Amino acid sequence: MATPVEVPKLGNTVEECLVSRWLKSKGDAVSAGDVVAEIETDKATFEVAAPVSGTVLETFFAEGALVPVFTTLFVIGEKGENGAEFRPSGGQEEKVEKKEVRVIEFAPNAVPPVVEASAGAASFSPRARRFAEEHRFYPAGVNGSGPGGRVLEEDLRALFYQGGNSRTERTKSVDRSVDAADRSVRATSAATNAAGAKRGGGIREKIARRMRESLASTAQYTLNSSAEAAGLLMLRARIKASSGVPDINVNDLITYCTIRALLDVPSINAEYIDGQIVTHSEVHIGFACDTPRGLLVPVVRNAHELAVGDLASAMKALTAKAVGGTISPDDLTGATFTVSNLGGLGIETFTPLINPPQVAILGVGAIQVKPVRKQGKLEFVDSIGLSLTCDHQVIDGAPGARFLQVVKEKIENVERLCTI
Repeated sequence: MATPVEVPKLGNTVEECLVSRWLKSKGDAVSAGDVVAEIETDKATFEVAAPVSGTVLETFFAEGALVPVFTTLFVIGEKGENGAEFRPSGGQEEKVEKKEVRVIEFAPNAVPPVVEASAGAASFSPRARRFAEEHRFYPAGVNGSGPGGRVLEEDLRALFYQGGNSRTERTKSVDRSVDAADRSVRATSAATNAAGAKRGGGIREKIARRMRESLASTAQYTLNSSAEAAGLLMLRARIKASSGVPDINVNDLITYCTIRALLDVPSINAEYIDGQIVTHSEVHIGFACDTPRGLLVPVVRNAHELAVGDLASAMKALTAKAVGGTISPDDLTGATFTVSNLGGLGIETFTPLINPPQVAILGVGAIQVKPVRKQGKLEFVDSIGLSLTCDHQVIDGAPGARFLQVVKEKIENVERLCTI
């Protein structure tokens, strides 16, 4: 009996997904659990697996197609069965045209036009819709390059950065020269790199875009400090030696201390949205997570209500889902503050980038032995690096430094702060 497989509902806010890659084609044999396709939301990439063993009878959408949730994506069955009867309305094998990317230089004073929303916004892809909302840019009559004329993010970017009629004749001349030279360089580069080319879309593309937007929309500066880590190490050693105690690592302890600091200094637990500072009383803590698909930031909601053991359990559960590719988009949104820890890789200090609309992020470095003068004597102590990046539009240097002092105080008194 043929089994139709639908696009799953991946989160409360997800209404449609982009088919990013087919790993199996029509006629391929599959076993239950084999990944047949990869789909994308505006936050992450997910795998759609075969629920039963059999043959892929039909695939209804091409790579690049935008498909509503609960729509049949493909059909699994026995050879000879008819899968076409499950074809959804609008489902067809569509080919996505590959467009050449031009490198264009624009006049320094060109101002992108701001256009009010239009009814055509409904045909935008998720990434295009997000770009339009963030830039308040809804041009009318856009000829989309996606399947069925759908407007893709690259279509909007090309229009947004074109700058209307403010481009000069000099710029137009540069465009033609750059375009001709670019075609030559691109042809040579393509021939050189074709054999070793690696697919860089999906999560990697989203990370790159978010990092560029982070720097473009904020005024970031980083404060570096350190905290004595003797209490952290002693508490961690006690936890490891105790039976019946949740596995709580150093990162869990530091995150817990950061949450307590945010409760003491709520001005840092804030977002900057449309020129307004929104301060939160609840702490929804995000934490950077390295996964096979790239950087993800799972979010523990209402983390201020959790004991340190419960926080550690929640973070581990979200990490497992992120690494396994099963995390929901709802678990990747809504953070009011983020912690990024590279200490396990030996990094002492670094410059973490803010995830807008958040206004700050804490970077955690490695524990190192550091010389410290105490009561006129030089002592060597275990010290952990702390790097706080703030948005100067919201947080001045002194308030940022004071918050870092509070984090430092919490970490150095972690044994009193945590009830194990």
